[in-house]
Amino acid sequence: MSTPHIAAVPGDIAQTVLLPGDPLRAKVVAETYLENPVCFNTIRNMFGYTGTYKGKKVSVMGTGMGIPSIGLYTHELIHFYDVRNLIRIGSCGAITPDVKIGDIIMAQGACTDSSYAYQYGLQGSFSAISSFDLLRRAVLAAEERGYAFDVGNVFSTDIFYKEQPLWKKWAQVGCLAVEMETYALYCNAARATYAYGDAGAGHEVKALGIFTVSDSLVTGESTSAQERQHNFTNMMDVALDVAVQL
Repeated sequence: MSTPHIAAVPGDIAQTVLLPGDPLRAKVVAETYLENPVCFNTIRNMFGYTGTYKGKKVSVMGTGMGIPSIGLYTHELIHFYDVRNLIRIGSCGAITPDVKIGDIIMAQGACTDSSYAYQYGLQGSFSAISSFDLLRRAVLAAEERGYAFDVGNVFSTDIFYKEQPLWKKWAQVGCLAVEMETYALYCNAARATYAYGDAGAGHEVKALGIFTVSDSLVTGESTSAQERQHNFTNMMDVALDVAVQL
């Protein structure tokens, strides 16, 4: 049965899904890396595909921009299609001078200015963290390939054009880069995993954000949309190395 945003039936989507923000990047990933990809979603032009990679069933689907968008798509993937492993493959902006254009960032945790976790009724701030298992596998994959990478916190912001840019303050507490989705992804995975006492028992859902640095707020350097769509090959190698192990 399809959802309001995904026109797929159970079995169409793999338990491991790669999640670029740009739906056209999902199409490129499917056509470049997956064997025999089949499109399972075109609603709102948010393309989703399932194929195989080295014999492993893998899906890739766009999530759109921002926490509300990835929040609804990953909720439906988890709760309606039994997706267990969600790997965000995206771009980010460096906010520290040591992070360079083209570097790989693995998000151990996500900070935010969003109120997404307000829905849980917590009396405080929720620390949204990745799956250690996925993170460990990604680190090992990058090391085996000899790719340079950094592991740390990212800042998931709700606002692209900020009235008062505050990225320097987030850099001063250790955030490596800024992006717009990962906090909601990690929240959804944690909530599904630890849904004790609800109508359905929780089951483990793993999430990880892997990024290629597309621009730097420190130096002002940037890459084009076409470059971001086609040139993030190192990040894809790492993500797919993880996917085939799951």
